[in-house]
Order: sequence, then structure tokens, then C-alpha cells
Amino acid sequence: MKWFIRSVAAMLIVAGSFQVASAAGIRLPKGYEKWDKSKEKVVTDKSSLFYGVHYIYVDKKAMATYRNGGKYPEGSQFVVDYYNIREEGGKPVKGKKNMVVLMQKDKKQKATGGWLFAGFTPDGKHNKSLDPVKNCFECHAKDAAATDYVISRYADFK
Repeated sequence: MKWFIRSVAAMLIVAGSFQVASAAGIRLPKGYEKWDKSKEKVVTDKSSLFYGVHYIYVDKKAMATYRNGGKYPEGSQFVVDYYNIREEGGKPVKGKKNMVVLMQKDKKQKATGGWLFAGFTPDGKHNKSLDPVKNCFECHAKDAAATDYVISRYADFK
């Protein structure tokens, strides 16, 4: 009987921890702005999904593979800050931040090639309306299957 009570108690503790984890939701990694950062990329084609100004941040775990190619280790992370374009002196320049995107290697994410994709508002709140398959993975699968679904290149940092 003691074994049964201990087992039930253990299951309740584990179940409670899953509820806390799921309630916490997906968050942007703290301090990502201090990771290696790409040079500014400006996409002026208004029909492009990537229209705007953006910067790519790559964590230490991902950087060796990003530099040399291959499969990314579990937990590798990329964050992209997107900004609107505004004109200044007839040239496109960075405007207000409009979105932040996280791509994190997570083998549990079968529908998206082993990557978690998540979008955030400029102030870091999780945008739950983003469909990771339709809004993210379909392009990554089409354009970057040979590079473990990472579209950008290390050359973006030079």
C-alpha cells in the first residue's frame, strides 16, 4: 500500500511539473542579443516573406555547424529580429522592430524536421497564431533540406 501511495504521489509531482512547463510556454532565450550577430540584411522586395531589415543571432552551440556545415546539435538556437523599412534620404533604413523569430533544434518536433519554430511580438510575447509548419517549415523544407533546414549562411556574418 505504501508503494502505491508513493507511486501516485510521484505521478502527481511529475504531472504538476509538466503543467508548469506547458503553462510557462515558449520564451525567447535571455541575452540572445549578445550572441554572434549577422550583418544587417535588407530585403526591399515587398512580395517577399523576408521584406524588411533583419539580423540573425546564432548561439554558441550552433555556431560551429553554422560555420562548417552538417547536422546541428540538439538545443541549437537561432533568433532573427525583423524591422520595418523606412526611407531616409531615398534609401531604405531600419524602422521599428516588428517581429522576432526563434528556431531551436528539438528532436520532439517531428512535423518541422526536428526544429521548434516560434514567433514573438517586438516586446517578446509569444505569438501563438504563427503556424510553425505553414509559416516556417514549408519554406525551410523547400529551400534548406540539405543544410538541416537552416536557410541563412555563415556568409551573412562576414
